[in-house]
Parts: sequence; structure tokens; C-alpha cells
Amino acid sequence: MLEVRGELDMATSPQLREGLQRLVDAGEQQVVVDLAGVGFMDSSALGALVVMFKAMRVADGRLSVAAAQPAVRNVLTVTSVDRVIDVYDSVRAAEASVPSADDATGR
Repeated sequence: MLEVRGELDMATSPQLREGLQRLVDAGEQQVVVDLAGVGFMDSSALGALVVMFKAMRVADGRLSVAAAQPAVRNVLTVTSVDRVIDVYDSVRAAEASVPSADDATGR
């Protein structure tokens, strides 16, 4: 999980992308971005999320976002990013949606 706080804009989006890249490089397969502490998100942050979503997918991983405040959730909806990246009401809900290793093997 990556907990994000503050505003996600042109100045901070590179940090978001770097944080997500570190998780990918560490071999994380299921990453939840906790947006509970984010009050504003611009297109550069959306771009960073989409780029890292694609990177996770290429690595057979999964990126989702959780706990977005209403203004941020609206940005995800208006831009249709919520149709590409799974958006959950809470981190707990996002983590609960992750298939277990047993599910993947059919056990």
C-alpha cells in the first residue's frame, strides 16, 4: 500500500510515480494507493496513476486506489479513470478484493 497525503499536482506527481515505481521494483504484485489524505488531484497525477497501472499490468500485478475524497473521486469519474483503475471506498475494501494465491491456483 502507498499512503498519499496533500495535493497531487505537477510538483508532487513525480514523487507519486517514484513511490509506486519503488513498489513495482520491489516485486509488489498488488498495490493499493490510499488517497484518503488527498484533497486535490490534477491531470499530471492522473497520468502518473495510469502509467503505473499499465506498468503493474505488464508485470502481472494490480494497482487500485482507495478512500478518495469526493473532489478526487469526481476527477477520477469525470476523466473515466475509474473505468480503468479499480476505485474502492476504503483500503480495507481494496485489500479484500485482492485474489488470494489459492484463488489463482484454483484450490
